[in-house]
Amino acid sequence: MSDKESRLTGAERAAVLLMSLGEDSAAAMMKHLGPKEVQLLGQAMTSVQNVTKEKVSTVMEEFVSTVTHHTSLGIGNTEYIRSVLVKALGEDKAGSVIDRILMGGNSRGLEQLKWLDGKTVAEMLRLEHPQIISIVLSYLDADHAAEVLLELPERMRHDVLMRVATLEGIQPAALKELDEIMERQFSGKQRIKSSSIGGPQAAANILNVLDSNVEAPLMEHITKADAELGERIQELMFTFPDLIAVDDRGIQALLREISNDVLVLALKGADDELKNKFLKNLSRRASEMLQDDLEARGPVRISEVEQAHKEILAVAKRMADDGQISLGGGGDEFI
Repeated sequence: MSDKESRLTGAERAAVLLMSLGEDSAAAMMKHLGPKEVQLLGQAMTSVQNVTKEKVSTVMEEFVSTVTHHTSLGIGNTEYIRSVLVKALGEDKAGSVIDRILMGGNSRGLEQLKWLDGKTVAEMLRLEHPQIISIVLSYLDADHAAEVLLELPERMRHDVLMRVATLEGIQPAALKELDEIMERQFSGKQRIKSSSIGGPQAAANILNVLDSNVEAPLMEHITKADAELGERIQELMFTFPDLIAVDDRGIQALLREISNDVLVLALKGADDELKNKFLKNLSRRASEMLQDDLEARGPVRISEVEQAHKEILAVAKRMADDGQISLGGGGDEFI
C-alpha cells in the first residue's frame, strides 16, 4: 500500500467500500447507521476522487481481512453485554456506556433529535425550562450539543451548562416523560430504560467543541459560581497539546483516521515535542512529506488551526470511547 492509500481515513475507506458495492447495497447498509455516521460517510463520498482499481482492491482486502477475524454469534443479551463492558472498562465507565446503548436502542423521541441541526433543536427547546434543556444536551453528542447551545440566547447558556455539569442523573419515569414529549413532535412510541447522563464530563465535552471565545466566558461564569466544579470541568477538558500523553500505538491509530491536510493545519504553531510525537509515528517517507508540507504552508488563521484541533480531538475521543486508544491524564475519563 502506498503512503497516500495508507493515509485514507476510516470514513474514506468506508466510502470506497460502499461506492464499490452499488447503490442498492450501499443504501441498505446506510439504513443501519446513525445521523453522524451518515453525515460523515456522505462527506467522505463527495471528497474521495480518482479511486483506482488498486485502491478499491486494497480497501476490499482490508475489509475481508477484518470480517474474517470476527464471528456472528447472535449474542444480544443485555447481561452478557454488561458483563463484558464491566470487565473491559470497569464498573463506573461501563455504566455510562451501557445506559447510552440501552437508551439509544429504546428511545425514539430523544433519539430523533440527533438527526436535526442545532438551530432546529434549539427552536424546539426555546420555551422549555433550562433543566429540560440541560437533560437534552446531555443526551446529544458533544459537538451537536455545542451547536444547540450556541443557538440559545446568551443569557441562558451559562445556566444550562451549569445544570449539565451538576446533573447527576434523572429518574427513569422523568426521562420517559421527556422522551414522550419529544416523541409527540415526531411519531411512534418507545420506553426509556436508563438515565445515566449529564455531569462534569458532559459539560467538559461540550466546552471542548466550542470556540475559545465562547468557551472562556462560559468557563469563567461557572468557576465564579462554583470554583470546585469549574476546576473539575477544567481537569476533564482534553486539549490538543494533551495528545502528547497518548502512547505511540495510539498516535499511529489516530493518524490512520485523520487526513494529511487537517494534520498540517493542526501542527502549525504546535511545539516541537508535539510535532515530533506525530512525525516519529509516521513512515520515513510520510514524515518527510509532512515536514515539507509544514514548511511550504504559509500563514494560516488561528480559527483554522483551532478547527483542525477540534476535528482531531473529536476523532481521538471517539476512538477512546470505542476502546481503540487511551487518552493520557484526564483522558482516562473517556474510556
